[in-house]
Amino acid sequence: MELFNRRTAMRGALAIATTPFVAGVASADVGAMAFVQKWAPNPGSAGLKAFVGIEDDRANSHPSATHIFAESDQYRFVMHKSDRDGSDRQRQEVRAIQTNGTRHDMKKNETWRFNYQMYIPSSLKGTSSFTHIFQVKHTGVASPVVTMSLFRSGSTETVEMRLFGAGQAKLGSTPLAPLRNKWIDVEIEMKVGDSGSLRYSLKDGGTTVVNASRSGFDMWLGGDQAHPKWGIYRSLGDSGQLQDTYLLLRNMKAYRNE
Repeated sequence: MELFNRRTAMRGALAIATTPFVAGVASADVGAMAFVQKWAPNPGSAGLKAFVGIEDDRANSHPSATHIFAESDQYRFVMHKSDRDGSDRQRQEVRAIQTNGTRHDMKKNETWRFNYQMYIPSSLKGTSSFTHIFQVKHTGVASPVVTMSLFRSGSTETVEMRLFGAGQAKLGSTPLAPLRNKWIDVEIEMKVGDSGSLRYSLKDGGTTVVNASRSGFDMWLGGDQAHPKWGIYRSLGDSGQLQDTYLLLRNMKAYRNE
């Protein structure tokens, strides 16, 4: 009986250790990486109340238009070439996340994971200046912690992470062209702290296009909380690449390591 119990326990431990990762399912995470889902808005019911701040033409440059929409199963960010957020840039973004009015902020030394799908059309170009489609920021701190951005060098466009606490180092750069006009799976996992870490992946269907990580760099630039931002935030500096465009996001979820 004792031998049976030992073998049974060993088989049980092996089954747990080899449980496959399933993106977006908290129960698939075990041990030290026990992520608990904190946020999973339904655009059709939660609408834009899933976010703490809606930065839709905050400079009032195009008051006759709405630029950020909650549709039945997705969020849509619209950018017109004429939109402005100051003299040298454009911005249509949402800021920070909440559920029924309760914020889910990122506190120092916490580890968070964000999963979602994004759709980048042909009209949303990479630029030689900045075109951000995701950021993590601290309240009251001008610089972002990290950004996911669309860049262009010559005729080559890429998607990449930029780490501002590591001297704007680039992480996981990959060509943009093959990822356009389809739904791409995004996973971003980060520890926000003085010695933080970042891992992010992009999947095109069943193919992992990017799975890049870095640790031991500054992910806490000040303040008492950090928060994500999504949308289109771009410079006017590469005007030849700017068109009327949009960005779509769906199946958005956030998890905290507890």
